[in-house]
Amino acid sequence: MARLKDFYLNDIVAGMTKKFGYKNVMEVPKIDKIVINMGVGEAKDNAKVLETAIKDMEIIAGQKPVVTKAKKSIANFKLREGMAIGCKVTLRGSKMYEFADRLINLSLPRVRDFRGVNPNAFDGRGNYSLGIKEQLIFPEIEYDKVDKVRGMDIIFVTTAKTDEEARELLTLFGMPFRK
Repeated sequence: MARLKDFYLNDIVAGMTKKFGYKNVMEVPKIDKIVINMGVGEAKDNAKVLETAIKDMEIIAGQKPVVTKAKKSIANFKLREGMAIGCKVTLRGSKMYEFADRLINLSLPRVRDFRGVNPNAFDGRGNYSLGIKEQLIFPEIEYDKVDKVRGMDIIFVTTAKTDEEARELLTLFGMPFRK
């Protein structure tokens, strides 16, 4: 964790300043936060499913997730406003750097047939979204204790103004983008 932060302060700042010609160190983009979201649609029928999803998310992120509730009622999905339908965690500071390190160096290489992450999943404002199909790629999740395979969304929120700056920032962090 401290190793990654020190690496950020030295090599990433130097690389970004050289490529984009920043005049001040404060102009260099950085990762602001990482948001991990897990939508659990079955939670409307079975509350136990949401509890196990929360437990898995807590193990993965290292902090307690917040339960997300439905904003609108949708009759076709048998969903009422205020029903618990997922959970999310916002990581900042040292926990964020530690999670990014684990994700990039341990978890992503464990994905079956992994050829890199999509380099075009930026939103136009320098934020990157990554979808994971199963929570089993994280080494802290025990395979025997998993009741159902669930996916999650991981969003890297950066202070970069453009997608090009954010792509370079995440590349310097070691994000394995597909060629």
